[in-house]
Amino acid sequence: MRADKTASSKPGVPEVEGYSRRWLALPALLIGAFLPVLDFTVVNLALPAIREDLGATSSEVQFVISAYAATYAAFLITGGRLGDWLGRKRMFTLGVAGFTLASILCGIAWSPGILIAGRILQGLTATVMAPQVLASIRVLFPPSEQGKALGFYGATFGLANILGQILGGVLVSSRPFGLTWQAIFLINVPIGVVAFIGSMLFLRDSKASQAQGLDAGGVVLLSATLGLLVYPLVEGRETGWPFWIVALLLASPVTLSAFVEFERRLLARGGSPLVDITLFWDSGFTMGIAMALLFYMLSAFYLTFSVYLQGGLHLTPLDAGLQALPFGIGYFLASFAAAGIMQQRGPRALTLGFVVQVLGFATLALTVVGALPIPLSFGLATAGVGFGIVMPSVIKAVIGGIDERHAGLASGVVITTFQIGAALGVATVGGVFFSVLGVRQELAFYAHAFAIALGCNVALLAIASLLSLWLPGK
Repeated sequence: MRADKTASSKPGVPEVEGYSRRWLALPALLIGAFLPVLDFTVVNLALPAIREDLGATSSEVQFVISAYAATYAAFLITGGRLGDWLGRKRMFTLGVAGFTLASILCGIAWSPGILIAGRILQGLTATVMAPQVLASIRVLFPPSEQGKALGFYGATFGLANILGQILGGVLVSSRPFGLTWQAIFLINVPIGVVAFIGSMLFLRDSKASQAQGLDAGGVVLLSATLGLLVYPLVEGRETGWPFWIVALLLASPVTLSAFVEFERRLLARGGSPLVDITLFWDSGFTMGIAMALLFYMLSAFYLTFSVYLQGGLHLTPLDAGLQALPFGIGYFLASFAAAGIMQQRGPRALTLGFVVQVLGFATLALTVVGALPIPLSFGLATAGVGFGIVMPSVIKAVIGGIDERHAGLASGVVITTFQIGAALGVATVGGVFFSVLGVRQELAFYAHAFAIALGCNVALLAIASLLSLWLPGK
């Protein structure tokens, strides 16, 4: 299933070496990667204002986050498959337009129910938009340029994560045009318009040359599987893991088995399955997915670090967001250096990135408990550098050698893996943090719980670094 060609002669797939506008199209594509991540993180700091203004209950406020997260994770693979089938430019522009309109609906929401509906619509349209970014990079850029383009993609992820933590506090506090929480959604409108115009002008369409119709049965079974997995992981800790949440989680392996069997039979009949399971026979693809899952489980770091800063050190949300800047700056700068590192070291760039992250988080843990008399910023920046190296490298490991006709599918799979990893990390590592902390409120207990959570992150990254050694040298 792996392909080493720098260009394709298949109908509907552009000759990448001759497409001169690919670097002009990239900024519009990167906005499509920026918006879904930003909208996930920016909402957290606005939740108190949303609750007060709309009179929302605690469960409704939590659902503002979980509805978006679960919808986004459940339909990403379907969105990627739609791009392979109907055209990646068409799906990207449709997704950008829909996401922008959904943001307007969120911004003018007059009740918790309308806001939740807008968030679900945001999640759905983001699943149409986001997978086309990586798929288009895979198809429009030759292998010699993919590392650089993926470095920009990784930097965009880092920028969205950091800006989301800061921007929410800034917008809610500054009240632009008399708005509070509404501004965090309405700011998407001009950004979305720029992406839409840029994609219409510069993005060239591509799709699989022999794509068949959408596998409706596969869509239903896979979406149910991912929804049953992600929603309990997102909601479980907040709701105290009631029986019905656990039951949903336990049902996900059953629906997954049904999905795999359904896809296997469809492929045997000569049909076009939603997920071509033969992709997982490729050891590089499968190993890349495993590393992506472990890598993104450290998303729990954002939660535990924020709680440590605000609960233990009693910082304001805005000050807490600013404390994370060294991590974001290290991440952002390393993303640009990642292309050269990947070119020189190949898959071993992943090993290097994981090791640097291990050193960074281990240093941070020792600093927090007072074992190292150095600023927090040193460990944060080091971990950020490692993150910036790993992010584009792990994506390259997954999609770099996949046949172009599966570019959308592979992109959807890797972003879905990130979402599952994030939810799993918050549920497990976050659960460890809160269990160790208990009801104690002294700084020393917050520091101890945060250090233990960082130790969990270090263990996960160490496992991922060992897996990276299994990748072939080329």
